[in-house]
Amino acid sequence: MTRLGKRGTLSRRRFLEVSSAAGAGLLIGIYLPGCRSSEPSLTPGDGPGEINAWIRIGTDNTVTLIVAEAEMGQGILTSLPMILAEELEVDWSTVRSEYAPADPDRYGVQGTGGSWSIRGSYATMRRAGATAREMLVTAAAESWGVPVAECGAEGGHVLHPASSRRVSYGDVAERAVTVPPPTNPRLKDSTEFQLIGTPVKRLDSPPKVDGSAGFGLDVRIPNLLVAQVVHPPVFDGEVVGFDAARTLEVPGVRDVVEIPDGVAVVAEDFWSAKRGRDVLQVEWAGGEWADLSSERVTELCREIIDQGAEARDEGNAERAFDRSGTRIEAVYEAPYLAHAPMEPMNCTADVRPDRCEIWVGTQGQTSSQRLASRITGLPLDRVQVHNQFLGGGFGRRSRTDFVADAVHVSKAVDNPIKVIWTREDDMKAGVYRPVSYNELSGALDDDGWPVAWIHRIASPGIQMQSGSRSDYDPTSTEGASNLPYAIPNIRVTCAHPELPVPIHWWRSVGHSQNAWIVESFLDELANAGGKDPVALRQRLLAGHPRHQRLLSILAERADWGGPVPEGRARGVAIHRCFGTLVGQVAEVSLDASSSVRVHRVVCAVDCGQAVNPDTIAAQMESGIAFGLSAALWGEITLENGGTVQSNFHDYRVLRMSEMPQVETHVVPSGDAHGGIGETGLPPIAPAVCNAILALTGQPIRRLPIGNVP
Repeated sequence: MTRLGKRGTLSRRRFLEVSSAAGAGLLIGIYLPGCRSSEPSLTPGDGPGEINAWIRIGTDNTVTLIVAEAEMGQGILTSLPMILAEELEVDWSTVRSEYAPADPDRYGVQGTGGSWSIRGSYATMRRAGATAREMLVTAAAESWGVPVAECGAEGGHVLHPASSRRVSYGDVAERAVTVPPPTNPRLKDSTEFQLIGTPVKRLDSPPKVDGSAGFGLDVRIPNLLVAQVVHPPVFDGEVVGFDAARTLEVPGVRDVVEIPDGVAVVAEDFWSAKRGRDVLQVEWAGGEWADLSSERVTELCREIIDQGAEARDEGNAERAFDRSGTRIEAVYEAPYLAHAPMEPMNCTADVRPDRCEIWVGTQGQTSSQRLASRITGLPLDRVQVHNQFLGGGFGRRSRTDFVADAVHVSKAVDNPIKVIWTREDDMKAGVYRPVSYNELSGALDDDGWPVAWIHRIASPGIQMQSGSRSDYDPTSTEGASNLPYAIPNIRVTCAHPELPVPIHWWRSVGHSQNAWIVESFLDELANAGGKDPVALRQRLLAGHPRHQRLLSILAERADWGGPVPEGRARGVAIHRCFGTLVGQVAEVSLDASSSVRVHRVVCAVDCGQAVNPDTIAAQMESGIAFGLSAALWGEITLENGGTVQSNFHDYRVLRMSEMPQVETHVVPSGDAHGGIGETGLPPIAPAVCNAILALTGQPIRRLPIGNVP
C-alpha cells in the first residue's frame, strides 16, 4: 500500500488554491494587466525545413504551420494557419497544421482562453508568415544570383519573372534557414488578402470524421495503467483514512494511493479501476461547510450585498431616484453552472526520475508544465506536454486539477498513469461558474426614458479565490460596470461572499450572467416607460456608433417590428465582450404546459477583420446552443456541503431537436480584432427572456427559466 504524504500536509482548500493558480496563470494576463509573458520566437528553427518556430516546409512542398494554442472546436487550427499562409503566399491545399510543444522559450506563455487566440496572435502570425516569405525569396534570389527586388512569391513558389525561373519553397527551404530574418518584413494591405476573410474548410474536420484525431482519452503508451480518484464528497472535505481490502480483491486492481485531492485506485484498465473505486472505503472529515446549501448561499449573498465596493459611480443615482416618479426594482439570480464538456477530464502522465511526459487535452500547456515541474521537482525543460484535441473546454480545461491527479499518481506508483474522471466526478468534484445575486433599481423621467440605474452584485470572485487582494473582482462586474447606455446616473457595486465552492472561468465568464441581467432589466425599463426595446437602445447608444450600426443591421435582418407568427414574440439583446459586438433577436413561443420553445435566432456580429466567416458562424451557433442550455435548464444546486447534480439526467443540455434556426450576419468592420469563441453566448439568455416578457408581461428574474409560471 502506498500513501503519498500525511493527512493534513496539503489540505483540499490549499490544493485548490495551488491548482487554480497553476490553471489560471496563463489566463490571468487576459484579465489582469501587467502579468509577464515572453515574446514568441521568429528566429530560424532547429529541425529540418523549420523556417521559424511557426513554419516547417517539407521537400514535397507541404507547409506545416505550428499552432501554440489549443483546439477545442473553435477552429484555430485552421484560422491561425490562414493568417500565416496569407502572408507566406502558399497554396492552401498544401497546408497542414499541428500543435506546438509546451516551450516558453519559443512560443511564450501558451494557453487558450478569453477568446484571445486570433486577436492575440494576429500580428505575430502575419509577421511570422511575412518573415518566412522574405527569407525564402532571399534564398532563391541568392541561388540565382539576382537582386531580391526582382523576385516574388506565389502559391508556394519563388518567381523571377525576368528570367521565367520558378522554384518551390521545398527546394529552397534548407537554404532559407540560413538567411537572417528581416527586421521589418512587408505586410500585405487588407485589399490584397486572398485567404483572410474568405470561407475555408477546417483542417481538423477530416481527422475528426475518420477517427484519426487524437483526444486525451485516445492516448495509448506502453505499460499504461488507469487510475480513478475518489474525491471528497463535500467541498472542504479531507481524507481521514481508508480501507482498501475489498478494492485490492478486484481483478485488475494494482494499487491504492492517497494523493492531495483524494484517494486513487490504480488498475490495468478503466473498468477495473472503477469497480475497485466503487468498493473503496474512505473516511472523510467534513469542515465548517458540511451543511452548505443553495439557500444558505443566497442568504450569504443577501447579507453582504450592502458591503459592496464601487465598480462605477457616475452622477447621483440616489438623488435621481428621489426626483423620479417611476421606479422599478428587481432581484436577479443566476445559479452555479458546470462546464460539462462532452469529453470528461483525463490526463496521462509518465513521471521518471529524470523527466516527466504529459499527454492531455488542455487549455493551459504552460500552466500544466509548471504544475508538473512543481510536483516532481524537475526543471521545466525536463517536463514535456503533448497537447491533444479537446472534447470541449469552455474554461474547464484551463484548470489543472485533473493534470495534478495524474502526475501525483504516476509519481507515487512509478508507472505511466492515465487518470480518467467520470461525468459524475466532474459534476460533483469539479469547478463551477460563480453564483450571482443582484439587486437592481431603475428610474424613469416623465417621458419614460431611464435617468438612473443602480446595480448591486453579490457573487464569489474567481480571482478572489485565487488570492487577489483587490476591492472587487472585475470578472464579477464585466458587462455590468461598463454598461454602454447613456443613462446619466449609474452606480454599480460588487461584494464577494467567502464560500468553499471552487469556481473558475466559464465560457464568457462574468458576461454570461451580467448580459442577461443588464439586457433583461433594460427591457423592464422599456416596458415600464412604454418604449420599443430597439428604439430605447438606439437612443441610449448615441455615443456608440458601432453599437448603433450593429443594432440597425440586426433589427433589419430580424424584421423587427414586422409580423410575428401567432403565439410567438421576439426579444432583443446586444452585448460587447472580448472586443466583439454581438446582437441577437430570438423568436419564442410557449406551449400548453408553459414550456419555452426558441424557434429562430438572428445574430449580428462585429469582430473587426473577419478571418474565416464559416468559423464565426459556427461559433455563434455554438455559443447560442451552449447559452440556451444554461438559460433553459442549467443549474448546480448544493445540499449538505456538496453538489446535487451528477450527470446529464439532472443537468439538462439542449437536444438537437431543440436547436433553433440560426442566421448569422457578419458585419464588415475595420475595427480592431475581437474574439469569437465566447461572444455568441451572452446575448441569447436575455433575448429569450425579453421575448417571454413580450409574450407574458412577466420578466424572468431567475435562471434557469424552466417552465414559465
